[in-house]
Amino acid sequence: MLVRTAQRLETERASSARLADRHRTLFTELQHRVANNIAFVASLLALQKRRVAADPAAAPAIFEDAIQRLEAMSRLHRRIHDPAALDRPLQAYLGDLCADLVEGSGAEGVVCRVEADDVRLDLQRLTALSMIVNEVMTNSLKHAFRGRAGGTITIDLRRLPDGRCAMTLADDGPGLPADPDPSGLGTKIVRGLAAQLNGTVSTPPGPGAATRVEFSA
Repeated sequence: MLVRTAQRLETERASSARLADRHRTLFTELQHRVANNIAFVASLLALQKRRVAADPAAAPAIFEDAIQRLEAMSRLHRRIHDPAALDRPLQAYLGDLCADLVEGSGAEGVVCRVEADDVRLDLQRLTALSMIVNEVMTNSLKHAFRGRAGGTITIDLRRLPDGRCAMTLADDGPGLPADPDPSGLGTKIVRGLAAQLNGTVSTPPGPGAATRVEFSA
């Protein structure tokens, strides 16, 4: 009886130690992400400031755009820092994130289709990847379905043979302009986030708009 009790106590002690270690790791990562996100907000506001300086009449629309981005970041972080987020399959996590973005946009008739390999990401990478999804999807929801009853957004995340991963986000809208602006705010944000993943960004051809991010997992 005493041996079983001692074994149970030792098992509980080991479990508590693992839990405490994970909480310390998550807290350290959270501090790192908070610092990065403050820097991100400062960069966003600096970019918006330059846009206002170039076109003062557009200031209300520019500030509204900044507010919407920051509100989206707030919703995103509430989801990411749910303690269960890191343990969920990535396909289910991305599916719920897409559903949140569609609901938050007020778009009707837009369907999200998500396919993802079983990839595990730490909090830092999951945050950057989620913010890329947020930025690209928000752009699609604003522009791809104007004058339509609805449409489809797809996310496909696969492991590559070299050990990296590739995520492609696409919509079935009219596609990108013939000469997209490489200096646009959204493009700068996505490229900056991809850099945090040691990744690259490309725009595959297609009937709709597509963004492909290859990154280190």
